[in-house]
Amino acid sequence: MRDAQRLAALAVCRVLEGRSLQDELRLLLEAAPGLIGQQRAATQDLAYGTLRFLGTLRAVLAQLMRSPPRDSRIYCLLLVALYQLQYRRSAAHAVVNEAVSAAVALNPRAPKALVNGVLRNFLRQPDQLLSRAAQSIEGCYSHPAWWVERLRREYPGQYADILDQGNTRPPMTLRVNRRRTTVQAYMSMLAAKDMAAEPVGESALMLAQPVPVGELPGFADGLVSVQDLGAQWAAALLQPRNGQRVLDACAAPGGKTAHLLETAEVDCIALDADTSRLEKVRENLQRLGLRARLQRGDAGAPDQWWDGVPFDRVLADVPCSASGVVRRHPDIKWLRREEDLARYVEQQASILDALWRTLATDGKLLYATCSVFPDENRLQVASFLERHPDAQSLPLDAAAGTDDGQLLPGPKHDGFFYALLGKRSV
Repeated sequence: MRDAQRLAALAVCRVLEGRSLQDELRLLLEAAPGLIGQQRAATQDLAYGTLRFLGTLRAVLAQLMRSPPRDSRIYCLLLVALYQLQYRRSAAHAVVNEAVSAAVALNPRAPKALVNGVLRNFLRQPDQLLSRAAQSIEGCYSHPAWWVERLRREYPGQYADILDQGNTRPPMTLRVNRRRTTVQAYMSMLAAKDMAAEPVGESALMLAQPVPVGELPGFADGLVSVQDLGAQWAAALLQPRNGQRVLDACAAPGGKTAHLLETAEVDCIALDADTSRLEKVRENLQRLGLRARLQRGDAGAPDQWWDGVPFDRVLADVPCSASGVVRRHPDIKWLRREEDLARYVEQQASILDALWRTLATDGKLLYATCSVFPDENRLQVASFLERHPDAQSLPLDAAAGTDDGQLLPGPKHDGFFYALLGKRSV
């Protein structure tokens, strides 16, 4: 437990310094090759969980200390230990003792008495401390105050549920590669390994309990991919047809690219500005037995990579705040700033305008984000339609479960937005 606490504390510290949790966890675990699988899983659980409930944990810790320790690593270690005590219900004596040991491992001069005292004081009065923590916005919802207030304005009847969903653990949903097997056949394979699952979409299965991807039957052979149910609606909404020319802009890591190719025999270009991320697309397609032309380029600058031949279908899965997937990426809540939204909105508009030029008349463009903020979604599309008289909003397939394109986070999917745009002659 000590090593997991120590590494999780370091990961949390780095996120609070402005860095990505996924990247920092990878670096920390690579630097600790002696850890067994259980320790690695525990480290990830503690880091993700602490950031998921960071607002509440910080509000509790503020009541237990007059000022934070000088060493920010010890502060983050206390957050990790409080998460264990309150949300993981770990054995209290073990958490406290191991946290003291982890503090010394982080800093030989660590204030052991402080670590011990703070955690034991929490154990004496958890309900009172949590009740007082909930009196602040961040302590109540474990989201930044600006985020809460924005959702309160935009979803007055739903904001609390959106925030609650953001603090839950995400489901593990699979997309069956129907070029290689069927949903029912794969369910039987799961059952043979005592993995319970339920069908939740045309090609989707939701596992009752998450498992490492390496334990999924046939994963290495391309029978299945891990993809949120909401993300799986992109291919169905875009409706590619055999023989069409398709562009997946901002394609990495390639989940939606692969789904498009599993859906129809298309001539697909997978575009991304990052070479290393394009390699992830290549790896995913290779595992699934699919082929696309990989193209490095900026979606907002087609003149640098487009050959001038129009596309019948374009998927514009644009950069966004990722406010709909915070339960999967809890560091996003604390890395984003409200002023970032204006930058994303400007970038999205630029990409939309640029990609529109590449779409054939009578073609369809699917605008997609993993955001719940209307500025990036409904309002962005409304502004685009005003700028482009040759664009029209097309109805979404009713199977998507949304009339206005906004999928709010729920038990079966993350938060997404989709708008299907058709190009007409004028």
